[in-house]
Amino acid sequence: MDSNELQRAIEAVLFAAGERIEISRLSEVLEADPDEIIKAADALANSLAFERRGIRILKLEDGYQMVSSGEMADYVTKALETRKPPKLSSSQLETLTIIAYYQPATKAVVEQIRGVDSSYSVGALLNKKLIEEAGRLNVPGRPIQYKTTPDFLRTFGLQTLEDLPPIEKVNFGEPLEQETEQLQIQTEETEAQ
Repeated sequence: MDSNELQRAIEAVLFAAGERIEISRLSEVLEADPDEIIKAADALANSLAFERRGIRILKLEDGYQMVSSGEMADYVTKALETRKPPKLSSSQLETLTIIAYYQPATKAVVEQIRGVDSSYSVGALLNKKLIEEAGRLNVPGRPIQYKTTPDFLRTFGLQTLEDLPPIEKVNFGEPLEQETEQLQIQTEETEAQ
């Protein structure tokens, strides 16, 4: 299959699917090497973006999805009579941030970092399909672990989790006294300047 034919086939499959299709699945169905799939899908995505078409091809982790162009969002919304998704509350955004950076993370980890009960926020994020269950931790009680979904990547305009901005993570292995001492030293150094 030549490059043009492969691009047309990828376009048709992604359009019909309406969701992310993994590169391995495209490779299997289209009987092409994964590297050829990536090259053709990227070329198609670049072509659609260059021509400022109403659709785009997004690479999401190890797959591709066809979406409408952000520039056309108002028209799509009016045509489909859909409302914008509800905004995330600050507690939901905090919970989502913790899960994104510490995944897979349990509700207990989220609550330890936030310092408050996070049951409602976790439930709301599950309903919005921004997080999903990622198995259970092998400790007494077997708590559920959570991870972000491809919807999370798409919603925040990310291709992979590596695109998240860097943050300073909480170190759970250090005793609290050492953290307090470090904060005091930092505060004293800042005041001295």
